[in-house]
Amino acid sequence: MIGILENERIFMRELEERDWIDVHKYASQGKVCQYQAWGPNTEKESKEFVGKVIHDAQLEPRSRFVFAVILKDSKEMIGSGEVIIRDNINRIGEISYIIHPHFWAKGFATEVGAVLVSYGFNELLLHRIIATCDPRNGASAKVLEKVGMTKEGKMRENVWIKNEWRDSLLYSVLEHEWVTK
Repeated sequence: MIGILENERIFMRELEERDWIDVHKYASQGKVCQYQAWGPNTEKESKEFVGKVIHDAQLEPRSRFVFAVILKDSKEMIGSGEVIIRDNINRIGEISYIIHPHFWAKGFATEVGAVLVSYGFNELLLHRIIATCDPRNGASAKVLEKVGMTKEGKMRENVWIKNEWRDSLLYSVLEHEWVTK
């Protein structure tokens, strides 16, 4: 079990079975998943997602770390954040995050991104952390830049989402760049 990750306004703990209800509150909304391969989720899909996360947490070696994002003041779950180890030999990981739209444009995604990058470098001992976003998702691109990531370029039509090929912007930050932040 991983301890609590935190900053001034949020704490993050591993996703638990009961969290499917809060996951569903945002994962069932079209605007939340418009740039994702999944969703809008049914209740069954939200339960299955949490079940898969819990299953993946038991695998050895572990490569997936998914956290509930919780406000310190109200104890309300407002989203989730994830680090996936993509390459153990080269120590490459990938971060992602989802925030309930009620909490958009309040800096929470940036805080989650920063906590995930810190966890990836300091606890998982990664060398390189990447993230991708749809070029039309300007808010997510800004978050990635705010957490110190560099835009490497655009991958053309690299993902099939909602019956169409989509591009992805690729961002990264290296271990020695993060240390200097």
